[in-house]
Amino acid sequence: MSIFRYIKERRYFMLLYFLIMLFISTMIYLSEGLSNTKANLIYINVVSAIFILIYLIIGYFYHKRFYKELHIALHLEQDTVIAIPNPHTYEQELYTDILKKLYLEQQEKMYVLHEEKKEYHDFIMSWIHEVKIPIAASQLLMRSDKPADILIDKLEDELGKIDHFVEQALYYSRLDSFSKDYFIQEVSLEAITGASMKKYAKSFISKRIQFERTNLQLLVESDTKWLSFIVDQIVANALKYTDSHGEIKFIGEEDKVEKRLIIQDNGIGIKLEDVGRVFERGFTGVNGRIHTKSTGLGLYLAKRLSHKLGHDISIESKENEYTKVTIHFPKGNQYHTIAKT
Repeated sequence: MSIFRYIKERRYFMLLYFLIMLFISTMIYLSEGLSNTKANLIYINVVSAIFILIYLIIGYFYHKRFYKELHIALHLEQDTVIAIPNPHTYEQELYTDILKKLYLEQQEKMYVLHEEKKEYHDFIMSWIHEVKIPIAASQLLMRSDKPADILIDKLEDELGKIDHFVEQALYYSRLDSFSKDYFIQEVSLEAITGASMKKYAKSFISKRIQFERTNLQLLVESDTKWLSFIVDQIVANALKYTDSHGEIKFIGEEDKVEKRLIIQDNGIGIKLEDVGRVFERGFTGVNGRIHTKSTGLGLYLAKRLSHKLGHDISIESKENEYTKVTIHFPKGNQYHTIAKT
C-alpha cells in the first residue's frame, strides 16, 4: 500500500482538519487585543500540521503491516481465511468475523455437496452392478435351448427387473428438482393401488399371492405420478419378501387427524434391529442379503418423496409373521411448503 493511497483514503479526515484549522485561524485573526497575530497563526498551524503529519506517518506504517499480511494471505495456496492476520481495529475485527462466517458457511456447503456427490457415485456403482444381473441373465437365456414360450416369459421377467431399476434411477435423479415437477390434486387410493397391482400382476399370479382391498374409496391430496411410484416401491418389496401363496392387504383408514394407506404382507418380516433403518439409503438388512438381492433404494426413495409431498411413511414388522407399511396423509396440509424439506 503506497503512502499516496493511504492519504487518499483519509481525504475526508484531511478536509475536516483543514476546515477546523481555517475556522480557528479566522477566529484568532478577527479577535481584538491579540498581539503578534500573524506569528501566532503561523505557529499554531505549523505545530498542528507537524502533529497531523506524525499521526499519518505512524498510522501508515501501522496499517501497512496489516495490509502486507493480507496480501500474503491472498496469494497463499492454503485456506485464505486461516491466514488472515489478527485485526487491529474494531472495523477490521468485524470484517474478519464476516469473512470467517462466510468461510464456515462455504465449508458446510462444500461438505454437503461432497457427500451428495459421494452418495450419487455410490448409487451409480450399485445401480450398474444390479442392472447388469438381469442383462447377463437375459443374455444367458438367449443362448439357451428352452422353448420359445418359456424363453419369452423369462425374458419378460428380466426386462421387468431392468425397468424397475431404470425407474428408480429416474426418480432418484429427480429428487432435487422435485418442486418443478409435481401437481397436487385429489387422488383415489383405489386407482393408485389398482394400477400398482396391474403393474405387478405377473408377480402376483406366478407366486399365487392373494390380495385383499378394504375401504380404498378414500381420496387424498397428492401427486398421482409420485404417489404411484411410492406405492409401487412398497408393493414391489412386499412381493419380493412374501413367499408363494402369501397374502398382501391394501387397507384405507381415516380419522380426524389423517388418512392412511396400509400395505401389509404376511412375508418373512424384518428383524427388530433392522426396522429402524429400513428407510436408509442402501440399507438391505439381514433378510435382504440372505433371501434376495436388494439395492436398499426403494423404501429410501419412498420416504424422501413422501416428505416432499407432505406425507409420511411408517413401518411395523415382526419377523416371520408380517410387515405393515403405512403412508400417512395429514389433513389440512399446507402444500405451499412442499419441497422445502
